Amino acid sequence: MKSDIEIARETPLLPIEQIADQLGIGHDCLEPYGHYIAKVPQSLIDEEQIKRHKLILVTAITPTKAGIGKTTVSVGLALGLNRIGKQATVALREPSLGPCFGMKGGAAGGGYAQVLPMEKINLHFTGDFHAVTTAHNMITALMDNYIYQHRDEGFALKEVLWKRVLDVNDRNLRQIVTGLGAKSNGVTGEGGFDITPASEIMAILCLAQDFDDLRRRIENILLGFTMDGKPFYVRDMGVAGSICVLLKDAIQPNLVQTTENTPAIIHGGPFANIAHGCNSVIATRLALSLSDYVVTEAGFGADLGAEKFFDIKCRKSGLQPALTVLVATTQGLKMHGGVLQEGIKEPNMEGLREGMKNLDKHIANLRSFGQTVVVCFNRFAFDKDEEIAFCRDHCAQLGIGFAVNNAFNEGGSGAEELARLVVKTIDEQPSEPLAFVYEEAQSVEEKAAAVCQKIYGADGVTFSPAAKKMLASIREMGLTHFPICIAKTQFSFSADPKAYGVATGFTINIREVVLNTGAEMIVLVAGDMIRMPGLPKSPQAERIDIVNGEIEGLS
Repeated sequence: MKSDIEIARETPLLPIEQIADQLGIGHDCLEPYGHYIAKVPQSLIDEEQIKRHKLILVTAITPTKAGIGKTTVSVGLALGLNRIGKQATVALREPSLGPCFGMKGGAAGGGYAQVLPMEKINLHFTGDFHAVTTAHNMITALMDNYIYQHRDEGFALKEVLWKRVLDVNDRNLRQIVTGLGAKSNGVTGEGGFDITPASEIMAILCLAQDFDDLRRRIENILLGFTMDGKPFYVRDMGVAGSICVLLKDAIQPNLVQTTENTPAIIHGGPFANIAHGCNSVIATRLALSLSDYVVTEAGFGADLGAEKFFDIKCRKSGLQPALTVLVATTQGLKMHGGVLQEGIKEPNMEGLREGMKNLDKHIANLRSFGQTVVVCFNRFAFDKDEEIAFCRDHCAQLGIGFAVNNAFNEGGSGAEELARLVVKTIDEQPSEPLAFVYEEAQSVEEKAAAVCQKIYGADGVTFSPAAKKMLASIREMGLTHFPICIAKTQFSFSADPKAYGVATGFTINIREVVLNTGAEMIVLVAGDMIRMPGLPKSPQAERIDIVNGEIEGLS
């Protein structure tokens, strides 16, 4: 089997104008970034078309270090839908450089189900991530300067909430001291860095309805509290306009193509374990305006990405998925069934049977939202027919549709079974209107308990003293109606990354509460979750290189 990057290089790409033609986008609407990438204006969003078209969410069982292949399935499903005569577009997030050079090496799909040009998409793409990073850090610099320039007037912040961000995994920057040295170097204070996907600017970019909404949200970003306890916002510095200037291009979605030259729209990139984990509302709505079927994904497992997709993105945008596809693999199921990673490629029916409990929990969760669910078995070469038959029979007993996906090896033809199942299910049994886990009027504590108990299966929720202090401020500010965004390990229903399967008998502790008044959500940081990842002992960067002018290691 050829590597992802070899397949990507061998795939003839069409000029981006021809991809736009498939969606009925006029060439004068495109802002090309080279021959194969273009920005597309949000002005093409058509509310009437959105109502007629079908949105399909792709999510997954709890991920393991063996991988699940959710993006590959998302791209493959779009390819399969187009092959059976349906007009379909895939709408995805942009990859982050942090995991690309850390653990993953790329996030543009895999095999013959990729979005292209994968090298550019995985690296700097159209500069959206850099724009978010710059806009975020510009706010930090302007805030520090405001404190410095007004200190002689008695102005100070007793609590600074706004950090810096960088799209690089760098544990040394999690906590820092700034302003050391001469007085002219600024006011000394503690600070820190989060990774760019955790930036509130990224969340705002992905949740904003349009440019005016973007500006409103940026003005409302809470930076800290003054000495007399009053909130201090970006609007208090009068700089929201300059931040919007930095995001003027980044707010427009990006049009690219798949390995079979069908349209793909890629925009935004929050992680689901530390942010809300969905591509932008603008991109999803744009795709729905232009295609009969739109396939999108939510990050990591359904307990993280799908919950936030429904409770945050759909709640605030009015989007209604027609169907949810739940991706599973034998490797992932066996690990959740207690099989050690070195043995998951070998047949093990008992481990597979035990791992089904994780699948069942996710199915039950998704159904609680009113979603019709089908299971996609993402096939690998070592999977045995009897294992697949067991999974199919198990889903049949639950009344759940089941299809095998082999798009990695076969492209769209390997996803036709899944595509036909998806279309048939939507036609005969579409999802009901969304039922959210909690109501906006509930307290933050009640919302947290609802998600942790109903979705994760926790016995309860506790809050650290620091978290309780921030919750008191949120109540005082009258912002408890915001949805919550729980930052938690992706590897378990619990906050313990080693608790595979379906964890029981645990409590979720909320260590920190981050108030995103611009994104209009409340981030609850659970357990030991860190919003700036570190690099592994052997990062993927050791394998990324340029050989004879060609990039290697982006797999």
